[in-house]
Parts: sequence; structure tokens; C-alpha cells
Amino acid sequence: MEQQKLDRISELARKSRTAEGLTDAERAEQMALRQEYIESMKRSLRAQLDNIDVIDETGAHPLKRRS
Repeated sequence: MEQQKLDRISELARKSRTAEGLTDAERAEQMALRQEYIESMKRSLRAQLDNIDVIDETGAHPLKRRS
């Protein structure tokens, strides 16, 4: 996720805590950006897990993925 989007998430979070609050459009933007961030983190975690090998007495084996 680009730094500009992360900065925008932070900016909207700060604004939501003020007396001014967020407009409906800003709330929708915040929700969309947060969802994009979550999906980005999930992809990153999956990539890390895909590179993990389990070592047992028979050797190293890649982690099995559940459906």
C-alpha cells in the first residue's frame, strides 16, 4: 500500500476524533482505505507464511495451506 494512502488513513482518523468529525464521503473513503489496508496486510502475511518450512525428523516441508 502506498505511503500516501497510509497518510490519508491517519489524517482521516485524526479528523474523526475532532469536534468537526467526518463527512459521509470521508467516512466512506476511510472504510474503503481501511479495507484495502487489511487486504494488503493479509497478502503480506500469506506471502510470509508461504515461505515458512516446518522441520521435523524427516526433513523440511512447506507449510500446508488450508482451503
